[in-house]
Amino acid sequence: MTDRRGFLAGVSLALAAPPVVARSFHRKDPDPMTRLISFRRPDGTPSFGRLDGETVHDLGAPGAPAWLKDVLDQDLAALPATGAFARADVRLLPVVPNPGKILCVGLNYATHVAETGREQKEFPAIFTRWADTLIADGEPLVRPRETTRFDYEGELAVVIGKGGRRIARADAAQHIAGYSVFNDGSARDWQRHNIQFTPGKNYPDTGAFGPALVLPDEVDDLGSQRVQTRLNGELVQDQPVSDMIWDIAFVIEYCSTFTPLEPGDVIVTGTPGGVGDKRTPPLYMKAGDVCEISVGTIGTLTNPVIDEI
Repeated sequence: MTDRRGFLAGVSLALAAPPVVARSFHRKDPDPMTRLISFRRPDGTPSFGRLDGETVHDLGAPGAPAWLKDVLDQDLAALPATGAFARADVRLLPVVPNPGKILCVGLNYATHVAETGREQKEFPAIFTRWADTLIADGEPLVRPRETTRFDYEGELAVVIGKGGRRIARADAAQHIAGYSVFNDGSARDWQRHNIQFTPGKNYPDTGAFGPALVLPDEVDDLGSQRVQTRLNGELVQDQPVSDMIWDIAFVIEYCSTFTPLEPGDVIVTGTPGGVGDKRTPPLYMKAGDVCEISVGTIGTLTNPVIDEI
């Protein structure tokens, strides 16, 4: 586990970035990419499907709940449609609403390590986030009552398609179902109550995940995709994926050593420098803000911010 960077140069991925909340999926030109979403049908049952402009092609069994993670080990581009809905008639869910694990990589960009004043370690910092903290594209991030230090973290998310344990770095690409975008909303004061990050990373409705899953072979040059965060339109984070300290293959090898990875598990790969907590003066999210996270052609995740009632 010493060669950490070569994987990025050899992987192809794809996806075009949807714009903002109300128009996230509106495009004048046809989108050639396969974009898979999770959603609630008009009758309220969960399902998953393929987005085609303003049409959602349902890929789940009709009349019953259906979950994307249950088919991630299949040929996702070839799944047959079982129905169709207008985009306006469904409610988006997080890309994988019910992952078994969400493993987050801390301090994976040198700029972020530097701004925190920490020492770069030999191995990555891994912490967990829970599935009940997730929200979809367009849904509000909820600033907890207990903090005024509610911070953004734009990140690339990796969704596991093929499970495994002790996955070799050379085989990691075979275990990836696709890529999406993540905002690891953080209560900084609660994150730093002690040396563990868990409390500040697991308030309800603080982990935005979406809008869609993009297949790995449809994105050109993963390393060149830029992780960009905009708060109220101001660019506050901007760095290419290739700047990761520990690349995706290394992280998959490392994490699968201590825990089995299963289809639908999510690896959130780390945030670049530029977080609000380390700015002068600090820049935190507050009610009325809009936070947009883009990862190149993979997509744009947009969420308003509200206060917890």
